[in-house]
Amino acid sequence: MSNINHPIFARVYKWISPLAEKQGSADHREKLLSGAYGNIVEVGAGSGTNFSHYPSAVSKVIAVEPEPTLRKEAVRVSRNLSIQIEVVDGTSEDLPVDDNWADFVIFSLVLCSIENVNTALAQAKRVLADSGKILVYEHVRSDNPKEARRQDLVNRIWPLFLGGCNCNRDTPSIIQNSGFQILTLDSFRFKPTKIWIPMEPHVILSATAI
Repeated sequence: MSNINHPIFARVYKWISPLAEKQGSADHREKLLSGAYGNIVEVGAGSGTNFSHYPSAVSKVIAVEPEPTLRKEAVRVSRNLSIQIEVVDGTSEDLPVDDNWADFVIFSLVLCSIENVNTALAQAKRVLADSGKILVYEHVRSDNPKEARRQDLVNRIWPLFLGGCNCNRDTPSIIQNSGFQILTLDSFRFKPTKIWIPMEPHVILSATAI
């Protein structure tokens, strides 16, 4: 058992997530997953928000989620879909998936909160088939130095209230330094509220192991 329990965050996330979807996050997920096919490992599947966006070319999804409240919701969501989705307990640092099984590994708004990102990416390499790819949707560190400093300041307390989320990670650089080649990279700002939040810079990217 993974024993990662954030019940308050999980309940808040279930409330906030539909609002973000309406503001544009659903379109981002659609773009992220539009080319996916075959066997999929989704790391940190949360409440199953991605599930309805998987195209029919997907054969099976193993959705790994360590948080019990979110995992229960993901199981419920998976029952209403035609695609085969198996929701399992597990962590990104020790994926319960066979070597070389996956055509794609999905990281969707989760690399911000994984404690050991390098280990998680090494696990992604392990489970990917030779021609497999990772697909990533994530908020990232700003390219603007002034905004990045604001993110650093906010991040002193941000993870304490947001389930370990870090708002200032340079995720594309981490991915490259972990032995992946970035194939596509779309950088954009996502502002679901009128006030500034430290999570506005986003990326959608694909990468393959080298």
